Amino acid sequence: MKIHEYQAKEIFRRFGVPTPRGEMVTTPDQARAVAERLGTKIVVVKAQIHAGGRGKAGGVKLAKSPEQAAELAKSIMGMTLVTPQTGPGGRVVKRLLVEEGLDIKRELYLSILVDRAVAAPVIMASTAGGMEIEEVAHTNPELILRERISPATGLQPYHTRKLAFGLGLTGDAAAAMGPFLQGLYRTFLETDASLVEINPLIVTGDGKLVALDAKMTFDDNALFRHKDLAELRDLNEEDPLEVEASNYKLNYIKLDGNVGCMVNGAGLAMSTMDIIKLSGGSPANFLDVGGGASAEQVKNAFKILISDKNVKGVFINIFGGILRCDVLASGVVAAAKELNLKLPVVIRMEGTNVEKGQEILRTSGCNFTIAKDMKDGADKVVTLAGGAR
Repeated sequence: MKIHEYQAKEIFRRFGVPTPRGEMVTTPDQARAVAERLGTKIVVVKAQIHAGGRGKAGGVKLAKSPEQAAELAKSIMGMTLVTPQTGPGGRVVKRLLVEEGLDIKRELYLSILVDRAVAAPVIMASTAGGMEIEEVAHTNPELILRERISPATGLQPYHTRKLAFGLGLTGDAAAAMGPFLQGLYRTFLETDASLVEINPLIVTGDGKLVALDAKMTFDDNALFRHKDLAELRDLNEEDPLEVEASNYKLNYIKLDGNVGCMVNGAGLAMSTMDIIKLSGGSPANFLDVGGGASAEQVKNAFKILISDKNVKGVFINIFGGILRCDVLASGVVAAAKELNLKLPVVIRMEGTNVEKGQEILRTSGCNFTIAKDMKDGADKVVTLAGGAR
C-alpha cells in the first residue's frame, strides 16, 4: 500500500525525522491560510499523487506570498499530471501540500528498502539527490551507496559513518546523520514498511538534515497490525479494478495487454504470462485466484477480467489441487451465462476432478475452447484475441 507525501511526513515526524512544516489542503483558501500561518518568504505548493516526477510535470510550484499560494493551488488542483510513473492516463490532483521553503545547500538521496537478494533491509544513498534513482542507477551506478543491515543487530554506528563519509557530509550535517538514520530506520521497522524514500534529502544552510520529500510503501500482509495506517489508503489513487479485486481477496494487477489471465498460484501466473508473450501475445493482467477459491470467487474474478475493455480474449490456466477443476468450471460457466459473455475463452486445467470439470464446460452451452496444455492454450488465446501485439 502506498500513501501520500504529506501522510509519510506525518509518520516521519512521529519518529523524530525532520521534515518541513506544512499542511495538506484541498482548496485555494486553505492554501492561503496555511501560507499565512507558516510565515516564510517562500512556500511550496505540491500536488499529492502516488507518483514521482511531479515537479517536471508542473505539480510543484514556489509561491512568494499567501495570495500567490492560493493562485497556484487553484491552477494545480484538478490538473491531470502525467509522469513516467503514472502512465499516459496520468492522475488527477485532488490534494495539495503547502509547506515552508527552506535554504537548500545540497540535495541527496536516501532510502531503506527490503532487498530480497540479500534477505535484509538495505540503505541506499546517493549524492545525486533530486534525480530519479532509476536514471542514476542506469547512467552513474557508482554514485549509489548500499549498506546491508543485519536484522539481528540492526543499524550500527559504523553504517552511519560510512554513509556520512560516502555522501561527503561534514560538521553539523555529519553529526546529524546518526539520529536522522536511527529515526528513519525505526520508521521503517515499526510500520512494517517495504520502502521509505527521501528524494531529496537536503542539507540546509545551517547544516541540518531535512526530508524535503517523503515516500512510503507498506507490506499489505502486515496491515492487520496497523489499523491506523490502513486508514490512510487513498482508493482514488488506485486502479478501480485492482480495488474491486481486493474486496474479493483476489490478487490482481492490471497490465497493458489484451489477453486476460486467470490462474491459481503466483508462480503459475508468472509462467502463464511468460508463455503468452512467447506465443506472441501480451497479458492484460496478473490474477491469482488462490488455492482455495470458491465458485463465487471464480465468478467475481471473471467479472473483473472482462471489465477491462482492453481484453479481447481470456486464458484460464488452473492446476486443480485445493481448487478442484469442477469448482472452477462451475464458477466460469455461471459467470459466462450471467454476463452474456461474447469474448473467446480458452481453458487449460489439470488436477483434481479434471474430467468432471471438462464435462461441465463441454455441456454448458458456452463457447469455450479447451486446451490440452499451456502452450496450446497460449497459442489458441493469442490467435482468438487477434494475434500478436
